[in-house]
Formats: sequence, C-alpha cells, structure tokens
Amino acid sequence: MIWEALKLSILVVTCATAVIGVLGLGLAFLLAKLNFRGKELLDAILTMPLVLPPTVTGYYLIVLLGRRGLIGGLVYEFTGWSIVFTWAGAVAAAVVVALPLMIKSSRASIESVDPDYEIASYTLGKGMLETFWRVTLPLAKRGVLAGLVLSFARALGEFGATLMVAGNIPGKTQTMPLAIYEAVASGDDRRAQILALILTAVSVAAVYITNRISRSKAYG
Repeated sequence: MIWEALKLSILVVTCATAVIGVLGLGLAFLLAKLNFRGKELLDAILTMPLVLPPTVTGYYLIVLLGRRGLIGGLVYEFTGWSIVFTWAGAVAAAVVVALPLMIKSSRASIESVDPDYEIASYTLGKGMLETFWRVTLPLAKRGVLAGLVLSFARALGEFGATLMVAGNIPGKTQTMPLAIYEAVASGDDRRAQILALILTAVSVAAVYITNRISRSKAYG
C-alpha cells in the first residue's frame, strides 16, 4: 500500500509540476509584462486557491470538470470519459492548488529584472518573446526555480481538493496524503508514520532548496 501510494504520488506530482511550470511561467509573464483591463482581477482569481479551503477549491473543480460540469459535461457527452475519480483528477487538483505559488514567485522575479537590459534588447531589434527567453528569463531564473520547487512540494501534499475530485481509491487515486488519512482512520499507525516521514522529508528539502536559491539570488 505504501509503495502504490508513493508511485501514484510521484506520477501525479511529476505531471502536475510539468503543467505548472509551463502554465505558471506563461501566466507570470502575462501578469508581469502586459497591461490590460482586469489584470489584477485575474491575479486575484488565480491566487484564490491559496486562501480558499481545499474542499471549496475541489467543489469548484467538480462544477467545472465533473460529468455535469461546464467543461467536463461536454467532454463526457462526446467521449464518455470523465476526469472525476481518476488519477488525472488528482493531477488537476494538484495543479490548481499549487499554481499560485509558481505564478507569485515567477511574477515577482520577472518584475525585479532591470528594464534597462530589456530595453537594450529591444534596441537591437529583438521582439518581446525573444527578449523574454534570452534576457528576462535567465535573469529571473532563481525566482522561477524557487516557485517550481515550492509548487512541487505543495502538489505532493495536496489532500482536500484531491479527495473531492479524485476520491480515495487505493491503487487508482490514493496519493500519499490520502493514504495517511486512511491509515490513521484504520489504526495503521506504522504506515501513517512512514508516509508522514516521507512527506515531511520532501517538504523540508523543498524549503531548504528554496532558501538556498533565494540566498544565492540575494548574494549572487
């Protein structure tokens, strides 16, 4: 049971981190470099999973992605497939709850880049996207990496939204936090302790790595 939960968690968090890396960086660039009406409202909406109870976030995901949801209903009607109660649902929940950490860290790092470097790139005939990839992103990479590491740890520890969207099906949707919950409920203290220690070690490592990245940014 421990190995199955660990394997599934690795699969879920790997997929979620990949999505978060691409989507979070794109949204951070959008919020940091472009001015448009409703920009701060969009930022507030994207940040909501950080302050909402995870079960509320899970409820909104069901409303959006469930079999009768706004998007999930159409997918189910045309394909007969639903993301609810699948490992893909656990990925979706992990992405939504961890994405704000990536966006916040990356946006702050991108906005901290000296605009003179970007202006110099523009004067050499480079466009906005090329300037971002060749100038802005290399200078902001420490903040981006810190956001990615924190998002990884948050995705690994996701519980409430995952339970709502994916359920707690051993071998299918039961990630490590859900396995801990089941182990405690069933009185299997040894399994709960092992899983808790693994998650604690990963969390401590994530915070340590983030602090090292931040310190190297400050002094380097």
